[in-house]
Amino acid sequence: MSSEHYTPAVNPLPPVVVALVLFIIGVELAFTLGSRGLIGGPAAVGWRLDAIQHYAFSADIFDWMVLNGRWPFEHLVRFVTYPFVSANFTQAIFVCVFVLAMGKMVGEVFGGVPMLLIFVVSGIGGALSYAVLLDPRYPLIGGFPPVYGLIGAFTWLLWRKLSLVGANQARAFQLIAVLMGIQFLFGLIFGGNAEWVADLGGFATGFGMSFLVAPGAWARIVGRIRRD
Repeated sequence: MSSEHYTPAVNPLPPVVVALVLFIIGVELAFTLGSRGLIGGPAAVGWRLDAIQHYAFSADIFDWMVLNGRWPFEHLVRFVTYPFVSANFTQAIFVCVFVLAMGKMVGEVFGGVPMLLIFVVSGIGGALSYAVLLDPRYPLIGGFPPVYGLIGAFTWLLWRKLSLVGANQARAFQLIAVLMGIQFLFGLIFGGNAEWVADLGGFATGFGMSFLVAPGAWARIVGRIRRD
């Protein structure tokens, strides 16, 4: 006899998480297969470099826009396209793994649309941090800044949970401390770069946005305004 209430062993992934991963890995597969001459013909060898030229975030272009007060769409779009242009296949795989893990946990609590909003806005926050706090020579590519935004949202969930049980809320930041420590160690061994600033900016954006997009957040904000 079949059970009327079947509970799957593993909760299904939110559709928006699946869509993000498929898009990221789809773009990377096109670059990888094209570079090996398996698709796209001779021109496909340069697809990745062409994408970096047109879709990576450039601090120099950002400085130019600020200086001239001009904001062409073709350059503004770089704030949201750079996470989908990976440096290599390995980076794309790591980004997808983190999106699957963090996106699932954040999406199940916040919902698919808020999770996607955190991903996109954290990417923007990471790019702004990269451009404003540094004078970088290289364009920003790869999905780690928005991934760190999802980690920021996950950290917010732990932070809230610890506050409700009266535990030390600083424990919620152990994950980001470990990740930043690993980046620092790898930088010492293999030579570092400044992209950790973008990652940290993405984390801060994701953590801050959680106050606004968490379930019931607006009701709490309106309630506090009315009490004041």
